[in-house]
Amino acid sequence: MIYNFINRYFRTAADQLGKHTPEGFVASIWQHAQRAAKELGVDARALVAQAALETGWGKFELKNADGTPSHNLFNIKAGRSWSGDTVSTATTEYVNGAATRENARFRAYGSYADSFRDYANLIRNNPRYAGVVGQSDATAFARGLQSAGYATDPQYADKLARIINGTTLRVALAASATQST
Repeated sequence: MIYNFINRYFRTAADQLGKHTPEGFVASIWQHAQRAAKELGVDARALVAQAALETGWGKFELKNADGTPSHNLFNIKAGRSWSGDTVSTATTEYVNGAATRENARFRAYGSYADSFRDYANLIRNNPRYAGVVGQSDATAFARGLQSAGYATDPQYADKLARIINGTTLRVALAASATQST
């Protein structure tokens, strides 16, 4: 019951701030980011920044074939062990520093809460990310993700750090906080 109330409240705040603005995007995911960050022992801003980078502040979220959102905020691929829904799309991967296009299958979720929950499970339970769990410095978290091979983009950590330390995130968080008072 309380979860439904909170979800409605944050959807309302996101709608008031504009669904396709950084402020609206942050308002729609902030509560989920805080919950996942607490589980991982990391700064919630790092998770919001990563979702912003992966989706262009929500504007380029992967879509299902029918045009509905996949809710995959972290562009987690669907490996052989994934038994849930998927969405396929062209993506850019870096091989030996060179950008290449390929088709890939990504996980699809029923909600942003599910996306954050799966992301937290992936980071917490995969030994290659052990160095980022508990990393309270958001920029160090970004560098740890890249070192662990989260993304193939050689500039991934730098891009995350720019968002984490940038004005857009700071303004979006402030606007989101204003809506919640």
